[in-house]
Amino acid sequence: MPRLTVDSPLGALLVTEEDGAITEITWLGDGEGGTDETEVLIEARRQLDEYFAGDRSVFDLPLAPNGTEFEKKVWDQLLAIPYGEVKQYGDVARAIGGIARAVGGACGSNPIPIVIPCHRVVGQGGLTGFSGGLGVDTKKALLDLERGQKSLF
Repeated sequence: MPRLTVDSPLGALLVTEEDGAITEITWLGDGEGGTDETEVLIEARRQLDEYFAGDRSVFDLPLAPNGTEFEKKVWDQLLAIPYGEVKQYGDVARAIGGIARAVGGACGSNPIPIVIPCHRVVGQGGLTGFSGGLGVDTKKALLDLERGQKSLF
């Protein structure tokens, strides 16, 4: 599968494509990376660069996340949360007829963070875990960026 490393203020990201669609975005560890420059991966890098510069609020990329039907329902709901806004896990659960804990699990297994904005979902008491980057600090940085505070590390 083609993969491309994308530098970001929150660390290097590895964007993976399969059959013309983005399937995964992960934070890189040492020695990892990709240099494939397909049309889709180049567009993903451009859109991510614009997002981190504060110039993009909606992504327009072909996505093909691998997950269960329930996870895909959750991820579709995440895509409907507007830039800079947050919802609680319970809000998402009510929208799809699920339970908040299961929504949290689906958010934690989101293979395309940032583009599928799991960072826009919080617990009843506020910020909760985040599976990418530096965890909650990364989630807070993404929300700050979207609120115009640009405090990315």
